[in-house]
Amino acid sequence: MLIKAPKGTKDILPGQSRKWQYVEDKFRDLCRRYGIEEIRTPVFEHTELFQRGVGDTTDIVQKEMYIFEDHAGRSIALKPEGTAGVVRSYIENKMYADVRPAKFCYVIPCFRYEKPQAGRLREFHQLGVEIFGAEDMAADAEVISLAMDFFEELGVGELELRINSIGCPECRAEYRKALQDFLRPHYEEFCDTCKSRFDRNPMRILDCKNPHCGELSAGAPRMIDYLCDDCRTAFEELKENLSALGIGYTVDPGIVRGLDYYTKTAFEIVTNTIGAQGTVCGGGRYDHLVEELGGPATAGIGFGLGIERLLIVMEASGAPMPEEEGVDLFVAFMGEEGKKRAQALVHDLRKKGMRAMLDVAARNIKGQFKYADRIGARFTAVIGDDEIARGEITLKDMRTSEQRQISLGELADVLTAAKKDKTVQGE
Repeated sequence: MLIKAPKGTKDILPGQSRKWQYVEDKFRDLCRRYGIEEIRTPVFEHTELFQRGVGDTTDIVQKEMYIFEDHAGRSIALKPEGTAGVVRSYIENKMYADVRPAKFCYVIPCFRYEKPQAGRLREFHQLGVEIFGAEDMAADAEVISLAMDFFEELGVGELELRINSIGCPECRAEYRKALQDFLRPHYEEFCDTCKSRFDRNPMRILDCKNPHCGELSAGAPRMIDYLCDDCRTAFEELKENLSALGIGYTVDPGIVRGLDYYTKTAFEIVTNTIGAQGTVCGGGRYDHLVEELGGPATAGIGFGLGIERLLIVMEASGAPMPEEEGVDLFVAFMGEEGKKRAQALVHDLRKKGMRAMLDVAARNIKGQFKYADRIGARFTAVIGDDEIARGEITLKDMRTSEQRQISLGELADVLTAAKKDKTVQGE
């Protein structure tokens, strides 16, 4: 057995996990304020769901999905993104019959077989929001507003919102022809993947990561110039709604997103804080996805962002991170009776919300104090025969070395006051 994590995966160690918890808690709290509830879907789905939902011309489906057969011969895929699974759940559980719009958020692991790099792993984690049943562009602005608010509350600056419209099936038909006419003279020069997309979905060629393909498609027609009246009006309404919220933006006709289900609104939030310009959040509207997967015609809008990449951006931009929570009290003991009293005391303090610890490794009293110092205990208390006889403990402030005798009944109040004083002083 290999004692090494698989390529493209990474352990989240205790010292790092508090940062993850901090980000996830901030996200869930913000979603709560927006009236959005959490949904949890399986880590794997039927492969067909992603082939139909994400699109069989995307890099995700063609190259990156983890697919396997279960014992019954069914084709199963680890989820490469969050939206398709939420749509499946929305349809299967008939949530379209409930109050609209339906609003969901999620914190999930995703899996894509691609070259690992900073902030992009084969197992990665995603925060996402999906809203179903809202056709008005105010929903698009609200989703974008939530994403921008999230970054602001985390203290991440130097962000730029970029928006585009990628039209609808009606206006895309004319654009498709114009794009194919532009690309056709260079057809033989494109990579095999782009050649396979030429007839089925030529817009995906514009999203190819091959630099040569990018050069060949430079100067291609822009979808934004082929919008039908409805899509053009919707895009103007989006811009008006963003302005009403005081959210600045740049129109970027080059945004096509990497998934086939998008219609009309497509957006990205980018930063310069990690060197080359990078996208830290992306999303858009998908008004036909629910219907394509077997549900009733239902408008949809959402976004996703990777936690790994977000943490890199937070560090680069100097965003505040939570400090390690210290131990309120370490109880050292001497003798068997002292051990029993220490166990009971620690158990009681934990019930009262204190972070209390005692030795469980059979150290002598000197070793216990060394351990208390290593774990950064704010206070230590000693319980031995003398303390038991007096009904008191010796409490030591590890920062000032001050010692005093207090009754067991006072202990919780003393620790609570110390925690409040720490908060007031901003320690």
